[in-house]
Amino acid sequence: MIRVAAAGDLHVGPEMAGEYRAHLAALADQADVFLVAGDLTRHGTAEEGGIAAGVLRDLGLPVVAVLGNHDYHSDAEDEITGVLRDAGVTVLEGDATVLDCDGTTLGIAGGKGFGGGFEGRCASDFGEPEMKAFIRHTKDFADRLHLSLTELDADVTVALTHYSPSADTLEGEPLEIYPFLGSYLLGEAIDAAGVELAVHGHAHKGTEKGLTSGGMRVRNVALPVLQHAYAVYCLEAPEPADPHRDRERVSAW
Repeated sequence: MIRVAAAGDLHVGPEMAGEYRAHLAALADQADVFLVAGDLTRHGTAEEGGIAAGVLRDLGLPVVAVLGNHDYHSDAEDEITGVLRDAGVTVLEGDATVLDCDGTTLGIAGGKGFGGGFEGRCASDFGEPEMKAFIRHTKDFADRLHLSLTELDADVTVALTHYSPSADTLEGEPLEIYPFLGSYLLGEAIDAAGVELAVHGHAHKGTEKGLTSGGMRVRNVALPVLQHAYAVYCLEAPEPADPHRDRERVSAW
Protein backbone atom coordinates (compact mmCIF):
# COMPACT_ATOMS: atom_id res chain seq x y z
CA MET A 1 0.00 0.00 0.00
CA ILE A 2 1.36 3.41 -0.99
CA ARG A 3 -0.17 6.57 0.44
CA VAL A 4 0.04 9.40 -2.09
CA ALA A 5 -0.76 12.90 -0.83
CA ALA A 6 -1.46 15.47 -3.52
CA ALA A 7 -2.39 19.12 -3.95
CA GLY A 8 -2.14 21.72 -6.68
CA ASP A 9 -2.49 25.43 -7.19
CA LEU A 10 -0.87 26.45 -3.93
CA HIS A 11 -0.33 29.99 -5.29
CA VAL A 12 1.86 30.91 -2.36
CA GLY A 13 2.85 34.48 -1.70
CA PRO A 14 4.45 36.32 1.20
CA GLU A 15 1.17 36.65 3.07
CA MET A 16 0.22 32.94 3.13
CA ALA A 17 3.48 30.96 3.19
CA GLY A 18 3.32 30.18 6.90
CA GLU A 19 -0.40 29.49 6.76
CA TYR A 20 -0.14 26.69 4.20
CA ARG A 21 3.01 25.25 5.75
CA ALA A 22 1.11 24.84 9.04
CA HIS A 23 -1.41 22.56 7.30
CA LEU A 24 1.44 20.23 6.27
CA ALA A 25 2.71 19.59 9.80
CA ALA A 26 1.32 16.03 10.02
CA LEU A 27 1.82 15.14 6.37
CA ALA A 28 4.73 12.74 6.91
CA ASP A 29 2.58 10.65 9.28
CA GLN A 30 -0.23 10.36 6.74
CA ALA A 31 1.52 9.79 3.42
CA ASP A 32 4.60 8.28 1.77
CA VAL A 33 5.00 11.01 -0.84
CA PHE A 34 3.58 14.47 -1.57
CA LEU A 35 2.75 15.35 -5.18
CA VAL A 36 2.34 19.01 -6.13
CA ALA A 37 0.44 19.55 -9.39
CA GLY A 38 1.74 22.97 -10.42
CA ASP A 39 1.02 26.64 -9.82
CA LEU A 40 3.13 26.79 -6.71
CA THR A 41 3.29 30.58 -7.14
CA ARG A 42 0.91 33.37 -8.10
CA HIS A 43 2.98 35.44 -10.51
CA GLY A 44 5.90 33.12 -11.19
CA THR A 45 8.54 35.37 -9.65
CA ALA A 46 11.80 34.04 -8.26
CA GLU A 47 10.84 35.52 -4.87
CA GLU A 48 7.61 33.50 -4.82
CA GLY A 49 9.56 30.43 -5.93
CA GLY A 50 11.76 30.85 -2.88
CA ILE A 51 8.68 31.04 -0.67
CA ALA A 52 7.28 27.88 -2.24
CA ALA A 53 10.59 26.13 -1.65
CA GLY A 54 10.42 27.15 2.00
CA VAL A 55 6.92 25.72 2.30
CA LEU A 56 7.96 22.36 0.82
CA ARG A 57 11.39 22.02 2.43
CA ASP A 58 12.02 19.34 5.09
CA LEU A 59 8.48 17.95 5.25
CA GLY A 60 9.79 14.54 6.25
CA LEU A 61 8.73 12.75 3.05
CA PRO A 62 9.66 12.95 -0.65
CA VAL A 63 8.08 15.85 -2.52
CA VAL A 64 7.60 15.62 -6.30
CA ALA A 65 6.29 18.64 -8.20
CA VAL A 66 5.57 19.99 -11.66
CA LEU A 67 5.30 23.65 -12.53
CA GLY A 68 2.09 25.29 -13.74
CA ASN A 69 1.27 28.16 -16.06
CA HIS A 70 1.48 30.72 -13.22
CA ASP A 71 5.02 29.56 -12.49
CA TYR A 72 5.99 30.58 -16.04
CA HIS A 73 4.39 34.04 -15.95
CA SER A 74 7.53 36.03 -15.07
CA ASP A 75 9.91 33.93 -17.21
CA ALA A 76 11.60 32.76 -14.01
CA GLU A 77 10.71 29.08 -14.32
CA ASP A 78 14.37 28.04 -14.34
CA GLU A 79 15.05 29.97 -11.13
CA ILE A 80 11.93 28.52 -9.51
CA THR A 81 12.94 25.00 -10.55
CA GLY A 82 16.43 25.54 -9.20
CA VAL A 83 15.39 26.81 -5.81
CA LEU A 84 12.84 23.98 -5.45
CA ARG A 85 15.50 21.40 -6.25
CA ASP A 86 17.88 23.04 -3.79
CA ALA A 87 15.14 22.53 -1.19
CA GLY A 88 15.01 18.80 -1.97
CA VAL A 89 11.94 18.86 -4.22
CA THR A 90 12.01 16.65 -7.34
CA VAL A 91 10.71 18.76 -10.23
CA LEU A 92 9.53 16.85 -13.31
CA GLU A 93 9.17 18.20 -16.85
CA GLY A 94 8.56 15.33 -19.23
CA ASP A 95 10.67 12.94 -17.18
CA ALA A 96 10.18 10.55 -14.27
CA THR A 97 11.38 9.41 -10.89
CA VAL A 98 11.04 6.17 -8.89
CA LEU A 99 10.64 6.02 -5.11
CA ASP A 100 10.90 3.03 -2.77
CA CYS A 101 7.95 3.07 -0.39
CA ASP A 102 8.61 0.32 2.17
CA GLY A 103 9.53 -2.21 -0.50
CA THR A 104 6.94 -1.16 -3.09
CA THR A 105 8.25 1.03 -5.88
CA LEU A 106 6.30 4.09 -7.00
CA GLY A 107 7.06 5.53 -10.42
CA ILE A 108 5.97 9.10 -11.13
CA ALA A 109 6.16 10.66 -14.59
CA GLY A 110 4.97 14.13 -15.38
CA GLY A 111 5.36 17.74 -16.27
CA LYS A 112 3.29 20.87 -16.82
CA GLY A 113 1.48 19.66 -19.94
CA PHE A 114 -0.57 22.07 -22.04
CA GLY A 115 -3.99 22.72 -23.56
CA GLY A 116 -5.82 21.99 -26.78
CA GLY A 117 -9.19 20.63 -25.69
CA PHE A 118 -10.95 17.30 -25.77
CA GLU A 119 -12.63 14.96 -28.19
CA GLY A 120 -15.09 16.82 -30.41
CA ARG A 121 -14.04 20.24 -29.11
CA CYS A 122 -10.31 20.39 -29.67
CA ALA A 123 -7.89 22.52 -31.59
CA SER A 124 -5.79 21.01 -34.39
CA ASP A 125 -2.43 21.70 -35.96
CA PHE A 126 -3.98 23.29 -39.05
CA GLY A 127 -3.74 26.80 -40.41
CA GLU A 128 -1.65 29.55 -38.91
CA PRO A 129 1.84 28.87 -37.58
CA GLU A 130 0.72 30.04 -34.15
CA MET A 131 -2.02 27.39 -34.01
CA LYS A 132 0.36 24.71 -35.23
CA ALA A 133 2.90 25.71 -32.59
CA PHE A 134 0.21 25.60 -29.88
CA ILE A 135 -0.78 22.03 -30.67
CA ARG A 136 2.77 20.92 -31.43
CA HIS A 137 3.77 21.94 -27.89
CA THR A 138 1.08 19.67 -26.44
CA LYS A 139 1.98 16.82 -28.78
CA ASP A 140 5.66 17.09 -27.88
CA PHE A 141 4.86 16.95 -24.18
CA ALA A 142 2.39 14.07 -24.60
CA ASP A 143 5.06 12.08 -26.45
CA ARG A 144 7.58 12.68 -23.65
CA LEU A 145 5.00 11.79 -21.00
CA HIS A 146 4.15 8.54 -22.77
CA LEU A 147 7.81 7.61 -23.15
CA SER A 148 8.55 8.41 -19.50
CA LEU A 149 5.59 6.33 -18.31
CA THR A 150 6.39 3.33 -20.49
CA GLU A 151 10.04 3.32 -19.45
CA LEU A 152 9.19 3.29 -15.75
CA ASP A 153 10.14 0.11 -13.91
CA ALA A 154 7.91 0.33 -10.84
CA ASP A 155 5.15 -1.56 -9.03
CA VAL A 156 2.78 1.42 -9.12
CA THR A 157 2.81 4.27 -11.63
CA VAL A 158 1.28 7.74 -11.35
CA ALA A 159 1.06 10.54 -13.93
CA LEU A 160 1.46 14.06 -12.52
CA THR A 161 0.57 17.11 -14.62
CA HIS A 162 -0.77 20.62 -14.15
CA TYR A 163 -3.10 20.59 -17.16
CA SER A 164 -5.88 18.00 -17.19
CA PRO A 165 -5.85 14.77 -19.22
CA SER A 166 -9.62 14.39 -18.87
CA ALA A 167 -12.69 16.53 -19.51
CA ASP A 168 -14.45 14.79 -16.59
CA THR A 169 -12.53 16.74 -13.95
CA LEU A 170 -13.28 20.06 -15.67
CA GLU A 171 -17.02 19.78 -15.05
CA GLY A 172 -18.06 23.07 -13.45
CA GLU A 173 -15.73 25.14 -15.60
CA PRO A 174 -17.12 27.09 -18.60
CA LEU A 175 -17.02 24.92 -21.72
CA GLU A 176 -15.40 27.81 -23.61
CA ILE A 177 -12.16 27.49 -21.63
CA TYR A 178 -11.78 23.70 -21.73
CA PRO A 179 -9.12 23.98 -24.49
CA PHE A 180 -7.03 26.09 -22.11
CA LEU A 181 -7.39 23.67 -19.19
CA GLY A 182 -6.16 20.43 -20.74
CA SER A 183 -5.93 18.12 -23.69
CA TYR A 184 -7.09 14.69 -24.77
CA LEU A 185 -3.52 14.12 -26.00
CA LEU A 186 -2.35 13.90 -22.39
CA GLY A 187 -5.09 11.35 -21.74
CA GLU A 188 -4.07 9.30 -24.77
CA ALA A 189 -0.47 9.20 -23.54
CA ILE A 190 -1.63 8.02 -20.13
CA ASP A 191 -4.05 5.45 -21.56
CA ALA A 192 -1.40 3.99 -23.83
CA ALA A 193 1.00 3.51 -20.93
CA GLY A 194 -1.49 2.61 -18.18
CA VAL A 195 -1.30 4.12 -14.69
CA GLU A 196 -2.85 3.54 -11.28
CA LEU A 197 -3.64 7.25 -10.94
CA ALA A 198 -3.35 10.52 -12.88
CA VAL A 199 -3.19 13.73 -10.84
CA HIS A 200 -3.56 17.30 -12.09
CA GLY A 201 -4.54 20.80 -10.96
CA HIS A 202 -5.35 24.04 -12.86
CA ALA A 203 -9.16 23.72 -12.92
CA HIS A 204 -10.25 25.64 -9.83
CA LYS A 205 -13.98 25.24 -10.53
CA GLY A 206 -13.71 21.65 -11.71
CA THR A 207 -14.53 18.28 -10.18
CA GLU A 208 -12.19 16.05 -8.20
CA LYS A 209 -12.89 12.65 -9.74
CA GLY A 210 -12.88 11.55 -13.36
CA LEU A 211 -11.55 9.11 -15.91
CA THR A 212 -9.55 9.36 -19.07
CA SER A 213 -11.20 8.13 -22.25
CA GLY A 214 -9.41 4.83 -21.68
CA GLY A 215 -10.66 4.47 -18.11
CA MET A 216 -7.62 5.59 -16.10
CA ARG A 217 -8.47 7.24 -12.79
CA VAL A 218 -7.93 11.02 -12.76
CA ARG A 219 -8.01 13.32 -9.74
CA ASN A 220 -8.13 17.13 -9.85
CA VAL A 221 -6.26 18.21 -6.72
CA ALA A 222 -6.48 21.99 -7.15
CA LEU A 223 -6.91 23.40 -3.64
CA PRO A 224 -10.17 25.23 -4.48
CA VAL A 225 -11.61 21.85 -5.52
CA LEU A 226 -10.26 19.81 -2.59
CA GLN A 227 -11.21 22.41 0.03
CA HIS A 228 -8.42 20.81 2.09
CA ALA A 229 -4.65 21.28 2.22
CA TYR A 230 -4.23 17.97 0.37
CA ALA A 231 -5.90 14.66 -0.40
CA VAL A 232 -4.42 11.24 0.32
CA TYR A 233 -4.89 8.39 -2.16
CA CYS A 234 -3.99 4.86 -1.01
CA LEU A 235 -2.77 2.77 -3.93
CA GLU A 236 -2.13 -0.95 -3.90
CA ALA A 237 0.34 -2.67 -6.19
CA PRO A 238 -1.56 -4.42 -9.01
CA GLU A 239 -2.26 -8.11 -8.71
CA PRO A 240 -1.56 -9.84 -12.04
CA ALA A 241 -4.40 -12.32 -11.50
CA ASP A 242 -6.95 -9.58 -10.86
CA PRO A 243 -5.83 -6.46 -12.74
CA HIS A 244 -9.24 -4.73 -12.85
CA ARG A 245 -10.09 -4.57 -9.17
CA ASP A 246 -10.38 -1.18 -7.48
CA ARG A 247 -6.90 -0.30 -6.26
CA GLU A 248 -7.53 3.12 -4.81
CA ARG A 249 -8.93 4.41 -1.57
CA VAL A 250 -9.10 8.10 -0.81
CA SER A 251 -9.16 10.42 2.14
CA ALA A 252 -8.69 14.17 2.44
CA TRP A 253 -7.03 16.37 5.04
